[in-house]
Amino acid sequence: MSPEAGVEDPCIVPGCGAPAVRHLALAEARRAFSDLPEKGRRAPLCRDHYRAWKKATRTERALERLGR
Repeated sequence: MSPEAGVEDPCIVPGCGAPAVRHLALAEARRAFSDLPEKGRRAPLCRDHYRAWKKATRTERALERLGR
């Protein structure tokens, strides 16, 4: 969250700029979006790009939960 109340971060995916609803680790976001800029440690994602990340990494995340 940003230090100022009511100010939202923009989505980090190039060309988007929509308000971010989730923040992921930059390395986690790179699993689905390889063209992210090197900007900080966290990757703010809008609703649409967060859903795309979930869909792209669904199998990998399921295997991690199983301990494989």
